[in-house]
Order: sequence, then C-alpha cells, then structure tokens
Amino acid sequence: MSATAKTTMQLHTRHHMKRSPGERLLMLIAVILLLILALLILIPVIWMLMCAFRPEIELMRYPPQFWPQQLTMENFTNLLKRLKIFTYLKNSIIYCVFTTFPQLFINSLAGYAFARYQFKGKNVLFIMVLATMMIPFQVIMVPLFLEIVKLGMYDNYAGLLIPNWGVAICIFMTRAAYAALPKELEEAARIDGMSEFGIYLKIMTPLIKPTLVTNLVLGINGAWNDLLWPLLMTTTPAMRTLANGIALFLESSLQYGTAFAGAFISVIPMMVLYIFGQRYFVEGTATSGLKG
Repeated sequence: MSATAKTTMQLHTRHHMKRSPGERLLMLIAVILLLILALLILIPVIWMLMCAFRPEIELMRYPPQFWPQQLTMENFTNLLKRLKIFTYLKNSIIYCVFTTFPQLFINSLAGYAFARYQFKGKNVLFIMVLATMMIPFQVIMVPLFLEIVKLGMYDNYAGLLIPNWGVAICIFMTRAAYAALPKELEEAARIDGMSEFGIYLKIMTPLIKPTLVTNLVLGINGAWNDLLWPLLMTTTPAMRTLANGIALFLESSLQYGTAFAGAFISVIPMMVLYIFGQRYFVEGTATSGLKG
C-alpha cells in the first residue's frame, strides 16, 4: 500500500474516531432510512420478477401471496405466441438509437453555441428554449400530430423520430458543461489553425463526457419507456414499440402473467444501461450545473 493511501486511511480513521455519539446515531438513522427507501423501490421490481415466472392461476388468487408456490416459463412462451415481441424490440431499439444519438449531437451543438459564442439575442433565445421545458407535451401534442400528418410522415420512422431531436434539458445541461471549460483551450486550438467545428468536436466535447453520457442514459431511458408519442404516431403492428405492444395487449387480454413477462423483458436493457452508465450519470448530474 502506498504512503498516500495509508495517510488517507489514517485520516478517515481519525475522523471516524472523533465522531460524537450524536453524529453516529444520526448516521445510523440515515443508513436505516436509505435501506428502507431502497427496499420500497425494489419491492415492485421483485414483485414483477416473481409474477413473470408465476403461473396465471396464482396471479388471480385472492388474497395475493408475495412468494410464488411454483415457477414456470409459460408466460414467456405465451408472450412469443401472442405478441410480435421481436418486431416490437426492433422498433424500440431503432426508436432509442435514432432518437438519442441525433438528439445528443444536435443539442450539444446548440449548448456549445450558447456557452462559447456571443451573438445578438443569445440570452432571449436561451430563455425561450428553457421556457419550452415548462410546456407539457399534452399541450402541443395535437398541433404536432397534425403537422406530422400534413408532412406525410405519419406511421413511419421519420414522424416517430424527428420531433424528438430537440430537447431543452439536454441543451441546458451541455451548455452548463461547456461554459465551465477554460477559454484557453479553444484559443490555443484557434492559434494552431483548427476549425470551429474541430474545436467543438475534438477539443471541447471529449471533456464533457460525463454530461453526454448522462444525456445519453436519460434519452435512451425516455425513448425506451415512451408510450404516448409512439402510440400517436403508429397504427400498424409493424411500427409499434415494446411499450406500445404490451399496453395494447393488456387492453385486449387478461393474461397478466404474459404482460409481466413482457414488462420484465423491457426492464432488463434499462437496468444494464444504468449499471454501466451510473458512474458517468452521477458525475454528469453533479457537474453540469457548476457554471451557468
């Protein structure tokens, strides 16, 4: 063990030993409250997991039992028979990828412009962008739907994807991250003859990777779980996403075990995404608002 690590451990040990009984009690209470909160969050996930492998007859039993008496794969078999699950998964992946990555590129360009350039009307325009965050989607839903229909983009990928490319919160977060970077970086790059787009892409953007990953995780999660917009923009089963397919299946069937199996499949990618992206997610949310 290095000397620095030993010194750090000694400081932590001394700090822990100096804590008063009142501080230790408060810490214990905080840990207990966090454990209770984590349990409350995990109970629905555990319940969904068990119901996905529970026979249908057990799901209909009253009063319900938390622990299943037997496990079965019948729900997943019915899911493959009753739903076009692979078509829905393909559409959900397309929706996530081709919504999130163009969204990330376009909004980071806007955030970079707001953070690093001076132009007339900049503050007013930025306030207008932020004001769109206060408008519920339900308010613009009908006008946007009519616009998509008039443009001939209804029930296809263009109408499903393009309206999601501009996101105010993404612009706000990237602007804050770019604004926190020192001006010397871009000035040195300009002296070396690098283009403005090259400065944005090669110098500045790699330095805000935590914020970009945060927006990526939020964007993929929002697109994957989005129910309303794909429901408005699609009419044929070939265009439905996984969330739509499960919701419409519940309207026409009382097979709750099959629905739980579909929900379990839909949750797995988001859990994996958050597990691998949580370090950047926490860092990005912590640093994106350091400088406005």
